[in-house]
Amino acid sequence: MTIADGGELPARLEGKFCAMVVCWILGFGSLISWNSMLTIGDYFYNLFPNYHPSRVLTLVYQPFALGTMAILAYNESRIDTRRRNIIGYLLFFASTFMLIVLDLATSGRGGIGPFIGICAIVGCFGVADAHVQGGMVGDLSFMLPDFIQSFFAGLAASGALTSALRLITKAAFEKSDNGLRKGAMLFLAISTFFEFLCVLLYAFFFPKLPIVKYFRSKAASEGSKTVKADLAAAGIRTKEDQGVLQPSASVIFRLSNKQLFLQNIDYGLDLFLIYVLTLSIFPGFLYENTGEHKLGTWYPLVLIAAYNVWDLISRYLPLVKFLKIESRKGLMIAILSRFLLIPAFYFTAKYGDQGWMILLVSFLGLTNGHLTVCVMTAAPKGYKGPEQNALGNLLVLCLLAGIFSGVALDWLWLIGKKNAF
Repeated sequence: MTIADGGELPARLEGKFCAMVVCWILGFGSLISWNSMLTIGDYFYNLFPNYHPSRVLTLVYQPFALGTMAILAYNESRIDTRRRNIIGYLLFFASTFMLIVLDLATSGRGGIGPFIGICAIVGCFGVADAHVQGGMVGDLSFMLPDFIQSFFAGLAASGALTSALRLITKAAFEKSDNGLRKGAMLFLAISTFFEFLCVLLYAFFFPKLPIVKYFRSKAASEGSKTVKADLAAAGIRTKEDQGVLQPSASVIFRLSNKQLFLQNIDYGLDLFLIYVLTLSIFPGFLYENTGEHKLGTWYPLVLIAAYNVWDLISRYLPLVKFLKIESRKGLMIAILSRFLLIPAFYFTAKYGDQGWMILLVSFLGLTNGHLTVCVMTAAPKGYKGPEQNALGNLLVLCLLAGIFSGVALDWLWLIGKKNAF
């Protein structure tokens, strides 16, 4: 068993590619359950046509995610990151499995009882999301920016792949009995498998990668207490565990959460504004406010797929140096400019055809993913490990606050619409 000392950055970062792949899978697993819920929205609209499921379920999800994230961010420095992330992935696994159990127990019937049950499970998704997203982003913030980028690319990939699979299953089961239900159950079964895979990867594989051990050791040497359990899982003990006391002169100072937030308030506002706009349109507006077109029941699925595919592609664009926006002022200008999409969506839904709507949705996804990765990779630079972990949690809190506000504002599209409630 070795002792963490956080030495110089090794010339050869062993395990970098494997770590990026695992980060991608962990990102994929942290959102696949929720994206499966969104992607099978046509099934829920068939079961609960009068309950606005895409809007209601999203609105139920977000208070649990935001409230839990606020508590976890406030206590970030005292929380065991390993336990936090494992609890999050286990909760995702259990909740997704319970959706299958609920559907089987009710034989796929609608009604207020099953809908309340689904809402309760969705609340568990929100709690799991706060554990995983804040924990993982905080953990990866003191490692390489490539890891953050891979994690967020995995988040987007969960949407793109579930959309692709949904189109395939719709085509395969469309003419069969209970085709919507069969497709939904297939989705949830795949999601359950990936959540269990994430538990295994994070608990047993990720901590033992050399590059991950190096960065966690470095964070521990800078005063981080949150990585102790992960280091122990990799066979590394901190000097504190060994009874090695550092002289008082070497006590490491770190900025408080308030100081970190004030220094990065523009980044926090960036993320808030990105997701206020995105979630005020996606997915509720796309399901309920775009009218009927030649694609028929395929139309909302195509729109969701277009958003998810471009959201995924855009998260790799910052890897191209000249496409990455690093200027704080440039990021704010780009993010504020996106609000021109609101009148664009309104007039396109009212007067445009489906081609223009698909183009707009694609641009929404393109800008969402690209700007998110630019902000999340730029913000942690220049801070020590414990500060980067705390900042990662604060940024995720701002992101979730933006999502919650966007989901609430999404209901404004129903004003003046007949039979809105």
